[in-house]
Order: sequence, then structure tokens, then C-alpha cells
Amino acid sequence: MSASNPDQPATPLNLSFHPLTPERWPDLERLFGPRGACGGCWDMWWRLKRSEFEQQKGESNRRAFKAIVNSGVVPGILAYHDDQPIGWCAVQPREAYPALERSRILKPVDDQPVWSITCFFVARPYRRMGVTSRLIRAAVAFAREQGATIIEGYPKEQKKDKEADVFAWTGYVSAFKQVGFMEVARRSETRPVMRMDTSANK
Repeated sequence: MSASNPDQPATPLNLSFHPLTPERWPDLERLFGPRGACGGCWDMWWRLKRSEFEQQKGESNRRAFKAIVNSGVVPGILAYHDDQPIGWCAVQPREAYPALERSRILKPVDDQPVWSITCFFVARPYRRMGVTSRLIRAAVAFAREQGATIIEGYPKEQKKDKEADVFAWTGYVSAFKQVGFMEVARRSETRPVMRMDTSANK
């Protein structure tokens, strides 16, 4: 990103990462804004049937996701620049995302227990500054702390023509490769299944 871009922060990013807990819910609301990150999603896309998702876009999705957080489940990682929430990465055991099981393209590769990185949201001024790859590293570290050995991602191939960053909400292949993920299946030209197996590093 060029220095002339008015959206670019004037100082280097001083990032820290924290699991989303009930105490940090206001930070997520601040980051996601009234649109719930994008189109009233509130990180519920992979958790619901499409008909259910459409019915409860917006406030109903917000309440549903808040209930998950309030239950004590940690559904992902927040990134902060200094004390400001600027990024989100959803990561949980794959079974937390029933829509993955219904996907022909993203169906299970094998019967191994897997954690899945399913969604990113980065505040506009901080996009294209490497935040996504750093969120992936933080998500992998968190998953390993919970006992995960295999972590999957479902990124898109980056198009040559410009695509709005907000539509790359599953991340790009390049970001996952940068962290060390490898492609293990491809049932769609533009969306591979990528994995990191951390068992050898434990």
C-alpha cells in the first residue's frame, strides 16, 4: 500500500491477539459495526442452513453469535493495533460449522479431527498490510493450545482483476501459504482445502 493512501495508518502496526471472550464482546461489536462485518453476517454463515441465515441476517445473527460467546465458547481471535480492535479470525473445531459438512467443495478430506479457520474481517484502513497472515498464525497458536494438530483453511485464489477485500472473507491462498499451509484437496478451481499439520512440531 502506498504512502499516499489516506486509509493507511501513519505508524507501523503494533499488533496483539486475544481470544474473543464475553469481556471482549464490545470490541467485536465496535469492529463489526452495524452491518455485522458484512451483510448482517455476525460470523454465522458457516453455522446455519442458508435459509436460516437469510431469515436472521442482522440483529438475530448478532444475538445468536453473542449467545455463543456468552456460553464460554471461544469462536475466534481478535487482532488489536495498540488498543484498537482491527481484525477478526474465526477458528473452531470443524464440527462447529455444519455448513462445511453440507458443502460439496469443502466436504471432509478424511476422518482426522480438524480445526477450521473459516472467516476473516479486517477494518478497512488496515487491509493489505499483512494482518490476515498474522491472524492465521495467532489462530494456529490458539488451536494448538486447545489440542489441535490439524488446522484447515478454505481460501480463495486471488483474482488478477481487482476484487473488493471484504469479499475475500475466507482469506486468500497466498496468506495461508505464507504461514505454511499446504493444499490437500481442490474440488473447485478457485477454492482449495489447505492444511497445516502441527503434530511433528509438538
